Amino acid sequence: MKIADGLDSIVRRVGLGCGWLIIPLILIIVFDVVTRKLDYTRLLFSEFTQVYGYSVSTILQDFEWHLHGVILLMSFGVGYLANAHVRVDVFREMASRRKQGWMEFWGLLLMGVPSLLILIWYSFDLWAISFNQNEGSESMTGVGLRWIVKFFLPLGFIFLLMAVVVTMIRLIAYLRGDEQAQYKGLDRLEIFADDHAALEAARLAAETALKAEAEKNKGP
Repeated sequence: MKIADGLDSIVRRVGLGCGWLIIPLILIIVFDVVTRKLDYTRLLFSEFTQVYGYSVSTILQDFEWHLHGVILLMSFGVGYLANAHVRVDVFREMASRRKQGWMEFWGLLLMGVPSLLILIWYSFDLWAISFNQNEGSESMTGVGLRWIVKFFLPLGFIFLLMAVVVTMIRLIAYLRGDEQAQYKGLDRLEIFADDHAALEAARLAAETALKAEAEKNKGP
């Protein structure tokens, strides 16, 4: 569980930290939209393009999707840990808590992990090609060094894989561990509906407390 908690902390800190990039993203979008509507700034930026060969509007638009891509990719892991992604699981919700856990575990093992490994492998190839070619913007006046933002593609999948490993470890503890491990595993899992998970965790905690009290009352 310590390994899972450590990986969980890394994934959450990275995801939540990159979430702050939404602030400069909003500011850039607002600045870009406003300045394109003002004659003074349009003329000023036009002169800048003629002198230096860079389009301010194109640069801003490149930065917009660069930041958006980084935010999206870096939030995959924390989004899964927090169960914030969309689930189309009508039949899953009809199953018991343990059956849901087994469905999640085998789904991750048979489909989640292999697909993420494939995505990591090929996205690294995509980044390597971009790096070797020193890929830049499709626009001659845009932002260069596109391989930098493309590096976040495999990186995002790696953090998502870490989140999957965390969930699998906690599922094993919940499904196959002793009562204390079951309680800790379920308490840290967020893949279930909050009300059901809280009730199940409370039930396990109560059972553990009752058994501990019974052992204590037996005495020597």
